[in-house]
Amino acid sequence: MGEIVASMELENAEDRGVVRRGLSDESTIRRATVDGVVDTGAMMLMLPEAVVNRLGLETRSEVALTYANEYRETRQVAGPVTVQTRGRVMSADCIVGPPSSEPLIGQIVLEALDLVADCGNQTLGPRPESPDRPLLKMK
Repeated sequence: MGEIVASMELENAEDRGVVRRGLSDESTIRRATVDGVVDTGAMMLMLPEAVVNRLGLETRSEVALTYANEYRETRQVAGPVTVQTRGRVMSADCIVGPPSSEPLIGQIVLEALDLVADCGNQTLGPRPESPDRPLLKMK
């Protein structure tokens, strides 16, 4: 069974805020477009260190990670980053991955954007109940 890959448009959310306040222009927003692997076993978004540096994201904290092979390590968390994929957008923090790592799209992004991974068909898309925008539960 293959993996699901989704193109993401990323931007520094703080840069966008500066532009929104009229203190800079659109050309100053740091952006990147990357392909990310949808990882339904991961919680957070993970971006390679080079992408985090290109976006100018600030380190905010550290987290302890456990990988599928049970290897454990501490990684930095940076942000905020705005993620746009499949016509939906959200802002979040990300784990700073090793320089040669691949971007991973975890459950926080999938839940916030209300996207569902269909592993059998190797697709990522909205649930039938929410084709136009995320439908989030607040119970």
